[in-house]
Amino acid sequence: MKTFRLLPLLVAIGATLTLPVQAQSLVDLYQSARGYDATYQSAKSQFDATLARADQAKALLLPTVGLSLGASATNLDTTLPASPLQQPPSNFNTQSATVSASQPLYRPANWASYEQGMKQVDLAQAQLAAADQDLIVRVSQAYFDVLAAIDNLTFIKAQKAAVGEQLASAKRNFEVGTATITDTREAQARFDLGTAQEIAAENDLRVKKIALDQLVGKVDAQPQSLALPLAMPALVPNDVNAWVAQAENNHPGIRQSQVALDVAQLETQKARAGHKPTLDLTAGYNITQNNGTASTSMDYRANAATVGLAFNLPLFAGFSIQNRIKETLALEEKARSDLEGTKRAVDQGTRTAFFGVQSGQGQVKALEAAEASSQSALDANKLGYQVGVRINIDVLNSQSQLYDTKARLAKARYDVLVGGLRLRQASGTLQAEDLQSVNRLLAK
Repeated sequence: MKTFRLLPLLVAIGATLTLPVQAQSLVDLYQSARGYDATYQSAKSQFDATLARADQAKALLLPTVGLSLGASATNLDTTLPASPLQQPPSNFNTQSATVSASQPLYRPANWASYEQGMKQVDLAQAQLAAADQDLIVRVSQAYFDVLAAIDNLTFIKAQKAAVGEQLASAKRNFEVGTATITDTREAQARFDLGTAQEIAAENDLRVKKIALDQLVGKVDAQPQSLALPLAMPALVPNDVNAWVAQAENNHPGIRQSQVALDVAQLETQKARAGHKPTLDLTAGYNITQNNGTASTSMDYRANAATVGLAFNLPLFAGFSIQNRIKETLALEEKARSDLEGTKRAVDQGTRTAFFGVQSGQGQVKALEAAEASSQSALDANKLGYQVGVRINIDVLNSQSQLYDTKARLAKARYDVLVGGLRLRQASGTLQAEDLQSVNRLLAK
């Protein structure tokens, strides 16, 4: 009877997927990336800058105060005859100090600029939220890319070990005359192919780890694997229209486009304010100290306080205001079209992400069934090979099908988990707390 020995998959997986002592969870690596990733740090700095720029708009409504100081020295040399009553000084000095203040009372353009500044706060918050959601997805994708590469390498090694056992069995059977040289050569070809695949898988894992390390700022980050058996989380709500409705209310891209439209409308108000008058309250206090002038040698000091209103009414500016209004109205229409385009893109992206998750969940179930069927097929071919009704290539093909199915199943699970996060990102509801639900699926 032909002998058959196959290295159990469990042993190979255990040797390759032994969790390191310092394995990090998805939440741990996300927190690390928040303090290291250059793209997120840039967005955070832009957020702080936008807040500061928004506060600058308040200055247009507040009073302005200025202090000016002056001093001069005069040396007078004249050929005019001196007055018999008074001899003017040849040298005299003048010192002055002035404090002036102005408070806008009616400036419609300034109020529009102030409201634009407040809109910039909403814009900054939407931009930072988008950057945070993007970071969550990027970290999750890199995290599961490493796990998928580990699984792929594990299954390739397990398959190679199984083919090695099959190769040894074929050689023994050929030596005793119960099998042909064809069995040996077929097994040898599969073993050599497995070696090539192992080299490629090792390099792929190396590259995926480098990408993860670069993202989270750690050396040799070790992500925790999924706990098996795994029950895939349900899609809640299981209605694409509900996700689209959430996107219309929460998506950062729509919020940014809406703010852009609001700012454009305020810009039109500013342009129309060019026809309106302005009114400011002004006040000043001046002190001048002289120790003589060109006409007198007497020292004197003058104090002057002023309070008044400054009114300005534009009459004609060469049609610049009218053309500026036309420009802002066109830009306002552009912003409105951009908002509508953003809504349509978000709607399409949300629907695509939703059906992608649905399809992924179906693929996981189908691949789980295929894994069980492939295992049964392999067992049947092994038994058939032992009793002589199956040949070596049948066993090798069954082994390849089983390990390929296992790799595809593992990848499909990761794709569903990342797809769920992408769906939340598409609907604008993704938050750091959503990683906790994925974190609970990891092996402890």
